[in-house]
Amino acid sequence: MLQQSDKDFTLEQVVGTGTFGMVYLATDNRTKEKVAIKKVYQDRRYKNREHLIIQELNHPCVVMLRHSFFTPGENPQDVYLNLVMEYVPETLSKMIRQMRKQKQCIPAPLIKLYSYQMIRALLYLQAIGICHRDIKPQNILVNLETNVLKICDFGSAKRLVVGEPNIAYICSRYYRAPELIFGATDYNTQIDMWSIGCVIAEMVILEPIFPGESAQDQLLQIIKILGTPTPDDINQMNPSKADVRLPTIRGNPWTRVFARQKPEPLFLDLITQMLTYSPKTRIQPIDALLHPYFDDLRKEGFSNQNFKTPNLFDFNKQELTIKPELYSKLVPQWFQKLNK
Repeated sequence: MLQQSDKDFTLEQVVGTGTFGMVYLATDNRTKEKVAIKKVYQDRRYKNREHLIIQELNHPCVVMLRHSFFTPGENPQDVYLNLVMEYVPETLSKMIRQMRKQKQCIPAPLIKLYSYQMIRALLYLQAIGICHRDIKPQNILVNLETNVLKICDFGSAKRLVVGEPNIAYICSRYYRAPELIFGATDYNTQIDMWSIGCVIAEMVILEPIFPGESAQDQLLQIIKILGTPTPDDINQMNPSKADVRLPTIRGNPWTRVFARQKPEPLFLDLITQMLTYSPKTRIQPIDALLHPYFDDLRKEGFSNQNFKTPNLFDFNKQELTIKPELYSKLVPQWFQKLNK
């Protein structure tokens, strides 16, 4: 990775702010390429976990780190880390807001295309042991011209280690998996699958599916749709909460939740398997990619529609370590023949 400094970039505008710092749209003065620069305070006592994680990420559905450099703050003791990443012009959050404002819906084939790429990113992260822990529409980038989707912002991400406890108070509330609400500290990457299920549902209804106003209300919003979790569900989410008793609520069928949009039955089946209480029964990324809902994407003619389709089948070695025997099902025959 080339060493660069702030002199190598021209800052154009602020495109993101948060407790972490600032994100700028900038131009690389060497290549004239647009880039995103995330500037965060660097505590000299610690290594930046996001930097350590994002350095090793290499996947078409995950934002790529190009360079990094340090800059001083106003106080000579302060140091800032600048992460230079590829720039993708739109967030899924902004796209959803625009569609809602225009009273339009996201075309069903695009929902399918974006959902597949999100799950591909999750398969890759699972394969290398990384849990994102803050998947939400604001952290999903979309190029509306090429329809390439990339998950970004690894500020909350962590390499999960079996037996090592994690914090439960993580992930933005609307997208927080129920086991986190129940205080689980030994969770796995299936919390990201729950978040992606919430994002996919939001692409359909154009608003959060579980808009809780507090952690307690968040659980209530989930129960209103899924019904009250069984004692076994609660035990699967967090055994230490197995004695919790909740009021019995029947829940709401997904057909009624999506009554206005009327998505295809296969979509409802996939969402049912993604948004389920038990992390063990929640569908795994590899199985989600192979779900019949995505069979259309594997048809040779899908890319001939009136929108661009990125390469969906360039699976890397890490992805294929998860059930490699399924490669022939993941990659359609016509694509395998093209790439012999």
